[in-house]
Amino acid sequence: MIGIGSGLDGTLKESDSMNIPFFDGHNDTLLRLVDHARQDKAAMFIDGTTDGHIDLPRARSAGMAGGFFAMFPPPLATSLAGVAANPMGDGQLPPDLDLAPAQRSTFAMAALLYRLERLGALSVCRSVADIRSAIAAERMAAIFHIEGAEAIDPAFDSFEVLYAAGLRSIGITWSRANAFGTGVPFRHNADPEIGPGLSDAGKALVQLCNERNVLVDLSHLNAAGFRDVAAISTAPLVATHSNVHAICPSTRNLMDWQLAAIRESSGIVGLNYATGFLRPDGRFVADTPIELMVRHVDALIEAVGEDGVALGSDFDGAMVPADIGDVTGVPRLLQALMDKGYGETLVRKIALDNWLSLIERTIG
Repeated sequence: MIGIGSGLDGTLKESDSMNIPFFDGHNDTLLRLVDHARQDKAAMFIDGTTDGHIDLPRARSAGMAGGFFAMFPPPLATSLAGVAANPMGDGQLPPDLDLAPAQRSTFAMAALLYRLERLGALSVCRSVADIRSAIAAERMAAIFHIEGAEAIDPAFDSFEVLYAAGLRSIGITWSRANAFGTGVPFRHNADPEIGPGLSDAGKALVQLCNERNVLVDLSHLNAAGFRDVAAISTAPLVATHSNVHAICPSTRNLMDWQLAAIRESSGIVGLNYATGFLRPDGRFVADTPIELMVRHVDALIEAVGEDGVALGSDFDGAMVPADIGDVTGVPRLLQALMDKGYGETLVRKIALDNWLSLIERTIG
């Protein structure tokens, strides 16, 4: 594991943020690669690119130990580029997505993930022991995650197939409705109290995830669905890529009562880098200071505690601050936390250790 240096007083030295390994709670890199016109998408990741936020050379140079690699089935006839170009949409829920197209896109991303593993670019991990082994071998650790459960049928036959393939984390919804629950539309100056709670199939999915040690991700889920998960689940509550509603009043962010429930369950919130979920004005503009990210971290620590805050970038799925730019900018965020006075132990927790602890308590 990459070591962390410190000064004589035990605090991190200014240059030491470059030496801190970090684990990312959410990226859409697989979808960006699958959506790209280039034919050899695995080589694009392994050799490096001039677009997007994450590839292997940049991730290694930044100290990225691994992360949750999301498989998000996009809206019909809409590419990732189309979603990113208009992230707020019209403030309404996108149309539902049928099982067949959701499975096609999910299987394409899963196939790419396993091709990358065969080529030695990463290791698909099913436990915290797998993650630690991957880090020791200097291979990127990847958690198989689906964002929106549209690829799962209500009888859960496809769940069994996906689980056997390595699925260990599920976001019940993206920002649309499906057979299991309802997501939040992208709205600013609004709260997530929109739509009904989980369906009977959604409640059964939560119970199944608990039984099989699959993490349930609450990001994108509406308030009623959040309450249902909190009432049913025996596992820590997790929002892999969400921020603080009191700072940025977006439907995608967490209200005080949600943060309190996460803290009560010893769960985690991963800081989302998307500018529209950071800024009080909700604008998706690159000219967004890192200091605003630190402000959200401060508020998250106050709300959920030092053990409950981690990173959840949304890289390759959102506009991030220009001063971050891509994965190589994460050390600048960690440096900003140090400059704020965060000590070595806390920076390590936020960067890596809190995710490892949470994964051990949920996935195994």
